Amino acid sequence: MKTFDQLFAELAQKVAADDPSSGTVRAVRDGVHAAGKKVVEEASEAWMAAEHESGERTAEEISQLLYRVQVLMLTRGLTLDDVYAHL
Repeated sequence: MKTFDQLFAELAQKVAADDPSSGTVRAVRDGVHAAGKKVVEEASEAWMAAEHESGERTAEEISQLLYRVQVLMLTRGLTLDDVYAHL
């Protein structure tokens, strides 16, 4: 199990290493538009799971949404501090 901060650190390391076999690196390379579309897709899946599925399934979808939000952050070059400044 990872925290939000731990996941971000792990993903940032993958992006810094620029490993072309990494799905995260490929997602960042695909750009803001593609990353944003994935955020919207995962947000709708989280919503539908919350409406119609179990709590466990909803948590799984939310975890995927959080991952995609972090990919979008990395694509834009944002840090956790950039976001936390607005919480």
